[in-house]
Formats: sequence, C-alpha cells, structure tokens
Amino acid sequence: MVKKGKLITFFLVVAIVFGVVFGTAKMMLGKINLGLDLQGGFEVLYEVKPANGKGKVDRQTLTDTVSALDRRINSIGVAEPSITIEGNNRIRVQLAGIKDQNEARKMLSTTAELSFRDAKDNVKLDGSDLVPGGAKQAFGQNNNPIVTLKLKSADKFAKVTKEIANQTPNNQLVIWLDYKKGQKYETEKSKKNPAYLSAPNVSKVIDDNNVQIEGNFTANEAKNLANLLNSGALPVKMNEVYSTSVGAQFGQDALNETVIAGIVGVLAIFVFMIAVYRLPGIVASITLIAYTYLVLLVLSLLNATLTLPGIAGLILGIGMAVDANVITYERIKEELKVGRSTKAAFDVGSKEAFRAILDGNLTTLIVACVLFYFGTSSIKGFATVLIISILLSFLTAVWGSRLLLGLLVKSNVLNNKPGLFSVNKKQIHSLHDGVSTYDLKTRFDRFDFVKHHRLFLGIFTTITIVGIILLAVFKMNLGIDFASGTRAEITSNAKITQSTVEKDLKEINMPSDNITFQGKNSTTAVISYKGALKQNEVAKFKSYFSDKYKHEPSISTVTPTVGKELAKNGIYALAIASVLIVLYIAVRFEFYMGIAAILSLLFDAFTIFIFFSIFRIEVDLTFIAAVLTVIGYSINDTIVTADRVRDIGKKMKRYKTKEDVAFAVNHGLRQTFTRSINTIVTVLITVLALVIFGNESILSFSIALLVGLISSVFSSIFMAMQLWYVFKSHQVNKKGPLDTVKKKKKRNAGQPVV
Repeated sequence: MVKKGKLITFFLVVAIVFGVVFGTAKMMLGKINLGLDLQGGFEVLYEVKPANGKGKVDRQTLTDTVSALDRRINSIGVAEPSITIEGNNRIRVQLAGIKDQNEARKMLSTTAELSFRDAKDNVKLDGSDLVPGGAKQAFGQNNNPIVTLKLKSADKFAKVTKEIANQTPNNQLVIWLDYKKGQKYETEKSKKNPAYLSAPNVSKVIDDNNVQIEGNFTANEAKNLANLLNSGALPVKMNEVYSTSVGAQFGQDALNETVIAGIVGVLAIFVFMIAVYRLPGIVASITLIAYTYLVLLVLSLLNATLTLPGIAGLILGIGMAVDANVITYERIKEELKVGRSTKAAFDVGSKEAFRAILDGNLTTLIVACVLFYFGTSSIKGFATVLIISILLSFLTAVWGSRLLLGLLVKSNVLNNKPGLFSVNKKQIHSLHDGVSTYDLKTRFDRFDFVKHHRLFLGIFTTITIVGIILLAVFKMNLGIDFASGTRAEITSNAKITQSTVEKDLKEINMPSDNITFQGKNSTTAVISYKGALKQNEVAKFKSYFSDKYKHEPSISTVTPTVGKELAKNGIYALAIASVLIVLYIAVRFEFYMGIAAILSLLFDAFTIFIFFSIFRIEVDLTFIAAVLTVIGYSINDTIVTADRVRDIGKKMKRYKTKEDVAFAVNHGLRQTFTRSINTIVTVLITVLALVIFGNESILSFSIALLVGLISSVFSSIFMAMQLWYVFKSHQVNKKGPLDTVKKKKKRNAGQPVV
C-alpha cells in the first residue's frame, strides 16, 4: 500500500530545496567576495627588513607595519583589503577591485619618512614632529595643489627657521620624503624624483605650527602625500619579492568562462546520472543542486574570497560529491539483484557503501588540508573550497540523498519496480537461491586481471624508466612561479601579431625573446622576462599597453628566493600527503595495501610530469595543487576495490594460498569495475568542461587533472591491486608452512610428536 504521507513529504522537501536555492541564490552570490583574479587587482608579497639595516624584525614590528599599511589602504578607499603576516619577516597584501594599481603599489612600498633638513643635510624636523592626521591637501595662492601640515610645537619650528635664516646664502629648508644619503636638492629638484618635495627659502623666523609644502604636485599627488603622512611612516623597509596583478577585463572574462564551464559540466553530470541510474540519478541531481548552493553559502558566511582556482575546486567538488551517490546506488543495485526487497536493498546497500565513501573522502580531505597548510594565495583558496566541498558532500550526497530516496522507498511507490533503479528483472535472483552479492555475475567475469600481473607491472615499470629519461632530456617547462622572472599578459579586441608586440616592446625599450599567444584568435599575448621587473618598469608597461589596447595587462613577478621556496613547499606537500595516505590506508586496511596504493598514486603524479615535459606545457603554481588533488582523489578507485577485496577476505576468513589472494583480487576488480569507471567518469566530465570551456589561466591546472585522472583509471586497476597481490602472495607463501605445522600440532594434540 502506498504511503502518501512519505510521498508528499518527498515533494515538499524538493519544493523547499528549489524554493530556497532559486529564491536566495542571487542575493547570496552578491555577498561572496571575488578574488583579484576574478575582478582585477593586485597582490604583493613583501620581505620586511629593519629600517636602518640593523637589528631584527620582531612580531610587534610586523604588526605595526600591517596597521600602517591598513591605514594607507583605507585612505585610498579599497574595500575588503587582505593584509597578512607570513612567517617571520613577510607581509602579503591583496587588493581586489582597485582601479589605479600603480598608485596603490607606490603608496604601499613608500616608507613615508618625512624630514626637514638644512642645506648640509642635517635633520631639523621629522615625522615625529607632526600632529597625527594633520596633513591635508589644499590649494595655494596660484591655485596650485599644496600639502598643509600641522606641527606639534610652534616654538620648535621658530627655532629651526631662525637657524636656517642665518645660514645665508644657503638658507633653504629642504623637505624630503624617504631621504637617501648623498642626495642633493640642487640636482634632484630638476628631476621627477618623488623623494624631493620642496626647498623653500627661509629669510625670517616663523613662529607658527602650520607648514605648507609647495611642490610641483598634481591634485592627486598632493592628496596621496597627505594620506601617506597621516597614515604614518613605516617602521621597516619592504622589498617586493612576489607580485601579480590582473586587469579588470581579464578577471571578468575568467569569471564568465569558468562559470560557463561549470554549468556545462554540471548539466553533463545530471544527464549521465539520470541515464545510468534513472530515478536515483534524479535524486542525485537534486542533491547536487543543494550541495552547490550550500558550498557557496558557507563561503559567503565565512566571508571567504572566491578565486579562479576556487571555482575550479567547486566544479571539481561537484564531480567528487556525486561519487558517493554512484557507490551507494551500485550497492543498492547489487542487493536488488540477490532478491532483496526495495526497502531492504536500500537499507543494506546504503550501509555497506558508507565505509568506502568515508575512506575515499577522508583521504581527499587529508590532501586538501596539506594543500591549505603549504599553499599560498589562490592555492589556499582552492584548498578552502575543496575542504568545504568534501565536508558538505557528506551532508548532501550521503545524508541528503539517503533522506530523499528513503522517502520514496518507504512510500512503497517503488516496490517491485527494479527498472527505476536500472535493474533488469532477468538479473534478479530469488532469496531462496542463497546467492550473495559476492556471487553475482558480471560482464567482466571472463577477464583474469591477476594472470597477467607481471605484464601489467612490466608496462608500468617501462613507462617509469622511459619517463625518467624523457624528463632528463626535456626537463620541465618551469613558469615564473618556480623559475623566477616576470610574466605579462596583454589582451586586445582584435588579433595580435608577433611583429606588432615586438614593435610595442621596442617602443618602451623592454624587448623580450619569449612571446607566445593564447585565445582562439590570438587575442592575448604572453610576454616573459627572466628577471623580475621593477615597479617603475611595471608601471611603464601597464601604462603603454592600457592606453593602446584599452585593457589593463596582467603582470606577475617572482624573485628567485620565492621561486625556490614554492618548489620546496611543493615537494614537502607531496611527500607529507603521500606518507599520511599510506598511514591512513595501513590503519583502515593494511600496510601492504597502503604501499601498493601510494605507488600507484605516485605513478599518476609522475605521468603528469612526463606529459607536461613532453608537450612543453608551462608549470605554474596551480600545477602542484593539481598533482596533489589527483593523488587525493584517485585513491577513491583503489579504496572502492580494496573495500570489496577486504569483504571477500573476511568471508574467506583467511588467505591460505596465493590462489586465494588471486581469487579475492579478481573477484573484487570484476565486481567494482563498473562503479570505478562511473566514479571517475563523473569527475572527468567536470574536468573536460574546464579544459574546453574554462579560462586559459587555469588551463594547465585542468590539463594536469585530466591526465592524472585518466592515468588513475589504469593504475588503480592494473597496478595498485596487482602490487597488493604480489605483496600478499609473498606474505602467504612465507606463512604457509608455519600455518601447516601449527595445524598438525593442533590436530595431534595429546599425541606424542614423532
């Protein structure tokens, strides 16, 4: 009998989900902070040193510097700035959505130590003599922009002006900003030197605490100088060691393209799930919509910043979230085939699937946490989204999907309708037959995966050896993130040619031997320099190309120090993630399974390195994130099979011979082959969407994921389980004779031993 209450509850829950999602999505999306790679802006990493070159930079000094920088940023009206202390001597500044990047960078890095000196460079007054917040931009007698200051002591200023007035003929009071030893105002005043401000003649004593600085300022320059003085001098020197800037148009294009890729990927998953699993596929699609909404909601509530790799992480997370549904639905189908009722199949299948889902998600979570710890900037954003995605997939793909499907099952509307679960009635056995899920026939029963294990392992070994040789010959095409240097991207509404770019670079005296083109119609040119460009060079580059092509270029610079650190951190992250996965699988399964799994995962990572080396694809910061993500995710395939092999082993109670081990591996692979393929297909769909429709800024990231995931399909089946067979067979052979002796002793207990 159909229970209408359960059915009504199902449709009510679905209506609420769609109502909340479509009713509040626009408002919620408006509250999410977009990173600088999505709305334009820049990011700078400063190495902090003592102002006088002596002493040490302690935590309090770094905190004071952050406060001074924050005041400066507030003065130029930047919303949601991000200023963080990294390590013992670094400060990272991220300013998204800022219009005048050059002016902001100049304001950030200027120490802003004001000094009043005589003609002999003796300091008479400095910034400590100013009233805090007393600097203002104003206009002089000729309507020229000036800066007015308020001093703490009129008497002190009177004393200083008296001394200067008596120093005829050199009675100038020279005003400097960030004075450097050896600078002379007579030569500097003829240059456009921002350090030299003014040198008024003092002919009489000025008994007043109001001072005017009359330089050749524009109104904007005078305003910025006043803001600098009000925010206070920085207590340190800051050297720029890494920077990246993105034009607003680049950010908007990247956002639009990646969102389109996400929509295409998600719709493709919906079609795949419904085609393969029918009614459960529809339920999975509903929970995926709720999952996507919840991830974005959490990001908005946490006030997190969504970056381009973060969106890629969200899209990837959707593919991962559906894996839990695939594993659950396959187990339910198995229970239906052995003759269980729809309700019993649902209960048992959901329970049995949970272990593999838990193990798969926890291993990916381990990698995401390692990425978050070692990552910087946008990689940390990717890891944040990945962590949130994994945690929320439990809420939606496990609990939410089970709730919705459970309501339909308990309503009895699905009774005797296995076709709605994509199960043919001819495949169903009677419970009286005593057939278990381990006895079910599969379309892969004729394949003996273990028989040719030496051939499979030999192929993987050969690929590894050849890959090492290829890497030694071709090497990796390291981008500036690891090799250091400068990378600039200019874009145009029309096609750009090599000769045009070379002519442009010659015009600004910044030639480059490394110019490549991107985009379907070569509308984007990528220009690389071996050395890190200076601030004035970056400003000149941006100014020229912004004026000519009406799009602000994107520029990234990395010093050798930071490049080495990024490479070192990437190696550490890879090593730590591998060790943690081995330990986890050793605890959950056994040590040999952990070793076999990590060797296959490292092979997947190595495959990515070989592919990038052969095809000369540039390796950037997101490459390490992609490699680690492949390691964290591709373990899912191995875990699904390992979980089934473990169950078969428990049923057999113990492995007596290597033939028993071979049976467990073969049986496990045959019965999980379909779900292994389906889980990887759902993620590959999203990654392919990123490769085809996504922005070129994350193309190398997407390609690395694609190559690694394809490799994982083969390595989990033909390498990981084959290695475990070899290890386990060796263990069984060593234990076999001893077990036989023990059995004989037990059988002859109480009898004399001959």
